[in-house]
Amino acid sequence: MRLIAAGCEYSGVTTLIDGLYNWGNERGVHHHLDDHFTIPDAYHLDEEEQQGFIDMLPAIKERFQRFQIVYHVRLMHKFDHILLGGFHIEEMVYGPCYYYPGINIAVREYEPDMPGDAILVHLHARPEVIRRRMEQDPHPRQLVPSEDVPHVLERFEEEVAQSWIKRKFDIDTSELTPGHLVETFLERSVPYLNARDALTRMQ
Repeated sequence: MRLIAAGCEYSGVTTLIDGLYNWGNERGVHHHLDDHFTIPDAYHLDEEEQQGFIDMLPAIKERFQRFQIVYHVRLMHKFDHILLGGFHIEEMVYGPCYYYPGINIAVREYEPDMPGDAILVHLHARPEVIRRRMEQDPHPRQLVPSEDVPHVLERFEEEVAQSWIKRKFDIDTSELTPGHLVETFLERSVPYLNARDALTRMQ
């Protein structure tokens, strides 16, 4: 499966791809997983490096993020099973809002270079649910301020709607537990699977 999961912070993106990663491992299907597109990258950088990333000049951030996207489009062709959290859809939302305001970006042009069987799932939840999750389980370096939640949710919806990726659907995670989220994805994704992934799903 080649999956891009995108959505506002606290919508369940990391929960879903981590859950699918574990689900695949239990069945002998090993996904390449990358969930480090949000600045700063908390997966591969220590605290000092994360702060250095935050302090970079806006134009340098934009250039680095653009290069990341190009590199990972290549990885989408290299791996039959790859899980990407946020990826280019997230960049279209967070980049102009938080990383490099005033700098024009265009990542839609990379979509025709992606494999035709790529799936895009848009995760979202009601604003009050996102805010409750923020309070109950705050991230170490939260990106989206509480007051921005409605706008960010709207922007993700817009970017997914405009995406040229043909295999796409959405999941409202407002009432879903982590386990139910994975189950819901597996059920909802069936019409969008290629033959290889359909056989994996049946295991």
